[in-house]
Amino acid sequence: MARPGNDRDVIAAIATAPGRGGIGVVRISGACLDPFFQGFLGRTPTPRRASFARFLDAEGQALDEGIALYFQAPHSFTGEDVLELQGHGGPQVLALLLERCLALGARLAEPGEFSRRAFLNERIDLAQAESIADLIDAQSREAARSAVRSLSGEFSRHIQALVAALVQLRMLVEATLDFPEEEIDFLEKADAFGQLDRIDTHLDNVLAQARQGALLREGLNVVLIGQPNVGKSSLLNRLAGYDAAIVTEIAGTTRDTVREAIQIEGVPLHITDTAGLRDTTDPVESLGIARTWDAIERADAALLLIDAAHGVGPKEREILDRLPPIPLLTIHNKIDVTQEQARTSDDGMEVWLSARTGAGLDVLRRRLLELAGWQASGEGSFLARKRHLEALHQAREHLARSRHQVQRLELFAEELRLAQDALAGITGEFTADDLLGEIFSRFCIGK
Repeated sequence: MARPGNDRDVIAAIATAPGRGGIGVVRISGACLDPFFQGFLGRTPTPRRASFARFLDAEGQALDEGIALYFQAPHSFTGEDVLELQGHGGPQVLALLLERCLALGARLAEPGEFSRRAFLNERIDLAQAESIADLIDAQSREAARSAVRSLSGEFSRHIQALVAALVQLRMLVEATLDFPEEEIDFLEKADAFGQLDRIDTHLDNVLAQARQGALLREGLNVVLIGQPNVGKSSLLNRLAGYDAAIVTEIAGTTRDTVREAIQIEGVPLHITDTAGLRDTTDPVESLGIARTWDAIERADAALLLIDAAHGVGPKEREILDRLPPIPLLTIHNKIDVTQEQARTSDDGMEVWLSARTGAGLDVLRRRLLELAGWQASGEGSFLARKRHLEALHQAREHLARSRHQVQRLELFAEELRLAQDALAGITGEFTADDLLGEIFSRFCIGK
């Protein structure tokens, strides 16, 4: 993806959400904002001091009135001079203010360009920049808390500590290359392998926290499957807490997939109800069944619902034979009819419940969290992204390979360097421009 316009341009955007509101903010950032001070305010505002002002048009008439805030470089979010006009939140008022910005010489900011400039001006690193978007998009309180931890730099500090430890170890290893007769003994005396063990332990801890954060950010895609009339839609409604899907006694009522987002202990789960899997000549139902298999292919886990009175029969085995290799829970539904108790099997992969009465739903919720890999200690997690997990896994792989190259120190040192580069990519120390463009293009305009 191409980079946005010149980084020296003055940029402007509406920084508040679209629609009507009590307050609306227009943000301006650039190297020299004197034309905007004079054009809007008729004066240069005092840095970091809120002041009441009328925001003027080209004829000196008021477009709006509110609070003007000036943040002088480098003490601003972007590291540049920043002017914020905090006025009334009507769409037309904000449009007029933005048009005035463009007339005074600004250009419209690209999505995420304010955050990108903050990164380029070293006000924040890349992981912190991404956490801004994650905080805005957080789907639960736990996700928001994790995003704030990343924004405050907690994730970055762990990565920086790992990079610093790898740099120290690399210096030691590369220094020994000048002493080929005593390489291994020298490394052992300098505790090089102890350092490597400590780096491994630290990396494993960070990876575990990042996995928890990835769950908070992305959630788990769970698909409900089974024959018609086994209670898939009833279970979806019970988990959602309202009638998200139509429920009748008629087999084949669900013709299309119905997706609903729920939360269990702050972890987002995306539950998809599907058409019952059976042989049918109904062309509409056949399309629904085809979509069911498409949903299964994209799912992280599946719940196979069966009637508790019948258990797993030939039809269920046909479904099981076609399933891709994803985690599966077998749900024995309608225990209110069979008069059974809610329970799980010894291995935890089967759950007996009643979608009609709600008996056993707490057991299912716990099993779904366990299936997702969630741990109650997720309070210290970072709201990690897929690329963060990939970088952490790459670093761990290079560290594992380095242990097999101890007798060939050049290769040992190279694996350590590759591990360092993988980790440095998380904070943006070594990051390609096209990756930056992809990351920041997904931000809101105004951030």
